Amino acid sequence: MKLAQFKTIDSDWPRLGLWLNEAVIDVSALAQAVIGGGGSAAGWLQQANSTLEVLTRGPEALHDIDELIREAQARGFAADRFVFAPEAIEFLPAVNPGKILAIGRNYVDHAIEGGAEPPKAPLIFNKLSTSLSAHESPIVLPASSTKVEYEAELAVVIGRRAKQVSEKAALDYVFGYTLINDVSARDLQFGDGQWVRGKGLDTFAPLGPFLTSRDEIADVQALDIQGRLNGEVMQSSNTAKMIFKVAYLVSYLSQGITLEPGDVIATGTPEGVGVFREPPVLLQAGDVYEVEIEGLGILRNPVVAAEGSLV
Repeated sequence: MKLAQFKTIDSDWPRLGLWLNEAVIDVSALAQAVIGGGGSAAGWLQQANSTLEVLTRGPEALHDIDELIREAQARGFAADRFVFAPEAIEFLPAVNPGKILAIGRNYVDHAIEGGAEPPKAPLIFNKLSTSLSAHESPIVLPASSTKVEYEAELAVVIGRRAKQVSEKAALDYVFGYTLINDVSARDLQFGDGQWVRGKGLDTFAPLGPFLTSRDEIADVQALDIQGRLNGEVMQSSNTAKMIFKVAYLVSYLSQGITLEPGDVIATGTPEGVGVFREPPVLLQAGDVYEVEIEGLGILRNPVVAAEGSLV
């Protein structure tokens, strides 16, 4: 199941969406209509407006949404009342995480292209909650940096509280997967001596467009991943090439950091980033960067210059 968070053009409140047949279904509006018409859909769906509500309820929530769609179809509800084309809505981040934990140099070729040895243990940093952004939302080039670039990554979304879990059991704590662009200001990242500012600026964590439930992905370590700048392929790899696999990362992090429902793990980017190219390829106003991962969709973001300047 593919879920989304969105707003309509004429409203300002978040809604829970289900991606089906290349369109987004407004789950709560559909549930209200079905239940109001005498249907037996799960009552909580009438007020649901976030993916976090779904993942905290676990598999039962996915079952409830499935049943809602079946009942709506059986009762002949007019689809156009509850269905939106992608261009008719504003996507919000696929989930609102309590924390975004990210892994550096998790593909051998990316470590090598940067002149570093592949790490012997996961290299962990965090992206700030204020860096969170969404599909089709702009990446804003800050006045404080002249070397901003892209990093296409798989994002893991935790479904239930995980503390000191084993690698064998780790995937049971994962609700699903989405896409993230780990946008990075390289001059700040390398110049500061630590990565918080270079990785955590506003709009530097586009996440989405969908949250895909784990049951839809047969093998998370066998997904093609690609990053494209203005249509040109810059990054092309497969999650099989991760140094530290998803199950290991969930287990490793949980040994000392309690993972809560909705938390996101950005699993690292493959080779092809711009700063290590000759000449370097950096994001410019007017660019568009796309992240595509097999089975998860395409995350697309335009690049714009910051309004105003330092005074």
